[in-house]
Amino acid sequence: MRKHVLLLIALVAALSCAPKRDNYTVIISLDGNRWDYPEYYEMPFFDSLAAVGVSARMQASFPSSTFPNHYTMATGLVPDHNGLVNNSFWCPETGQKYSMGDSVSRFDPFYYLGEPIWITAQKQGVKAGVIYWVGSDIPIMGEYPTYYRNWEEQPHWTFEERADEVVRLLSLPESERPRLVMAYFDEPDHMGHVYGPISPETKAMAEHMDSLMHSLYLRLMALPIGKKINFILAGDHGMAQLSPDRFINYNDIIPEGWAERIMGNLPTSIWAKEGYADSLYNLLSGLEHVSVWRHGEVPDSLCYGTSSRIGDIIVSPDLGWQFNFAPARYQGAHGFDPFEKDMMVAFRAIGPDFKRGYEAPFADGDESAFRNIDLYPLLCELLGIKPAPVDGNLDRIKKILK
Repeated sequence: MRKHVLLLIALVAALSCAPKRDNYTVIISLDGNRWDYPEYYEMPFFDSLAAVGVSARMQASFPSSTFPNHYTMATGLVPDHNGLVNNSFWCPETGQKYSMGDSVSRFDPFYYLGEPIWITAQKQGVKAGVIYWVGSDIPIMGEYPTYYRNWEEQPHWTFEERADEVVRLLSLPESERPRLVMAYFDEPDHMGHVYGPISPETKAMAEHMDSLMHSLYLRLMALPIGKKINFILAGDHGMAQLSPDRFINYNDIIPEGWAERIMGNLPTSIWAKEGYADSLYNLLSGLEHVSVWRHGEVPDSLCYGTSSRIGDIIVSPDLGWQFNFAPARYQGAHGFDPFEKDMMVAFRAIGPDFKRGYEAPFADGDESAFRNIDLYPLLCELLGIKPAPVDGNLDRIKKILK
């Protein structure tokens, strides 16, 4: 009898300690929010979250650009596997160019592989509200999020309106309320591009975003469900300083008639004309300040270069360098090797499922690095749903959970 009582007590204790799956999760992406902006600038909310929640230097996926990495965070698949191998690329399957700025290709679900988290959630009965996240306004696998906003609708919501929508979604009646809310904010990326990452203009915007996130968090905590909300601040990539002195013009190097097509930059994909692939590789691999690889021979650490949407030759400039037909007219850029510190992202999280005052360790080049492919399995864990097969690994990131 005593044995049965002890077993019953142990079972009750185990159940009481089991993680609840009725909490809510809000994940915000601040585009281009470099990991060390809170050190350079006055960002007290980010500082406070580091003190009472979880902080990390999160590693982007290659290439460290906006569309590939937002879709990586949504799917848990690296860009080489999720279809968006760059912000723009040539697709041999369609014989057309994909570009994030082209309304035809951008809204074609053919280009989007994998299963975004909002579809995973909804297949298992969990509603999702998504504001401007890459892929959310496209019928991927024939579905949209429960609630979403189309980027084509003008005017775009202001940052304050996006914050209002996050609060509104979590104020809905319980039967209508999403348990996952995702929202995209396209700063401080723009200021970092135009004025450079370390500039008065980028400082002002980073500090404004910090203030706006603080206000949003306080409003969420004031809701009846406030104590049930896990609040995550993430981003897609960092930002590096450019200089016109660090520019390589590929038109001055590649002989006419050697390349069939040159697409994108950071990195650049080159399709060689028949019979010229080896000549192109030998020519470009002798350049300084760039890494050059054949298709399928990119280092394993970058998880890139096998998709058919990537050229015969891949050229990736060193941090701060440009390989293009003309130098950029702006001061900052991204897309570089994600192991470069300037490409890393400021990550913060707080809520009932997260540790308090925990700084996730980071080791350069280490498999234990805090990587954005792991956000998908993390969100699945927080929502209590089963993830689809992905590149991400919950075991690498679960140390931030209670």
